[in-house]
Amino acid sequence: MGDGTNNIMVILSSPSGAGKTTITKKIQEKYKSFKISVSHTTRKPRPNEVDGVDYHFISNNEFKKLIDEGKFYEYAKIFNNFYGTLKTNVDELIKKNDIIFDIDWQGTKQLSKFTNLKLIKIYLLPPNKDELKNRLIKRNQDTPEEVTKRYKSFDEDVKHWSDYDYVLVNDNLENCYKQIERIILSNKESSINLTHTS
Repeated sequence: MGDGTNNIMVILSSPSGAGKTTITKKIQEKYKSFKISVSHTTRKPRPNEVDGVDYHFISNNEFKKLIDEGKFYEYAKIFNNFYGTLKTNVDELIKKNDIIFDIDWQGTKQLSKFTNLKLIKIYLLPPNKDELKNRLIKRNQDTPEEVTKRYKSFDEDVKHWSDYDYVLVNDNLENCYKQIERIILSNKESSINLTHTS
């Protein structure tokens, strides 16, 4: 155990406000084998965010240097800020843990190019656009301009659902979480069976 051979990588993507961060945290709380891949970002921390726990907050210049040095598995520019997944972080984590990525479709496309990564790609959708807007306003983390921007990006985001292995509608958080749990457990099982075929 702990050699990484049975460990899986789960990508959770969704339009902003569809609930992926909440579900990601629920999975990590219940399954101690799962670690969330902590991205690097150039955006400013929100009041409740901790550097190194929610994100690694770095400057634009530092981020560009990491791009130039080829240090990222994936990176994307979203709403004028960069987000990226550092190769060394993932390569270390996967040796002892399963990993969850809370990334968007751009990052998923880039990660999918690395055939050495065992990826399970799940895409979450809100029940409809109006519900998405309600959630963005309710969570009260963004300025009205940002809410509008995130809401408008929905149509572009949704076009990419076909890049994923599973597409779920999050109309009930508990149901959606249970579906994701089943997907993870069945993939975890098949990953163990592949390694220990009798």
